[in-house]
Amino acid sequence: MKISMGCDHGGLELKETIKAHLLERGFEVEDFGTYSKESCDYPDFARPAAEAVASGACERGILVCTTGIGVSITANKVKGVRCALLSDLMSAKMTRQHNDTNMMALGQGVVGPMLALQIVDIWLDTAYEGGRHQRRIDKMMAIEG
Repeated sequence: MKISMGCDHGGLELKETIKAHLLERGFEVEDFGTYSKESCDYPDFARPAAEAVASGACERGILVCTTGIGVSITANKVKGVRCALLSDLMSAKMTRQHNDTNMMALGQGVVGPMLALQIVDIWLDTAYEGGRHQRRIDKMMAIEG
C-alpha cells in the first residue's frame, strides 16, 4: 500500500517518526513535506498529499500539524477525501469500519509518538465494514456536488 504524507513545521518530528514506522512495516511512502522546522503553511503540504489520495496515486494518507486541525480541514476540501482527525484508538478503528476514511490527521502537540503509532496501526489495519455504512458514505460524499 502506498501512503501519502504531509506536515507543517509543527508536525515534522511526528511525521518523520510515523514515516520510519511505515517503511519498517513495508509500506511505500510518498512524502510531500515539509522537510524542515522552518515556519511554513500547512495547506502547501496537506493539499498535494490529499490530491494524491483523491487521484488514486496513493491509497491512503497521513497528515500532521501541531493540532491536526488545519491539515484535516485542508484535506477535506479535496473532492473524494474523507480525513479524520484522530487522537484515540477507538476513533481510529471506527472511522475505518464505518466511514471508510482514506486519510487521517494527527496533532504532534496532542498525541505522543507511542500513541500516534498505535493509532496509525489500527487505522491502517482496520477494514471497512461496508453494508449499511455505504449509503451513509454515499450521502456524505454527494454533498461535494
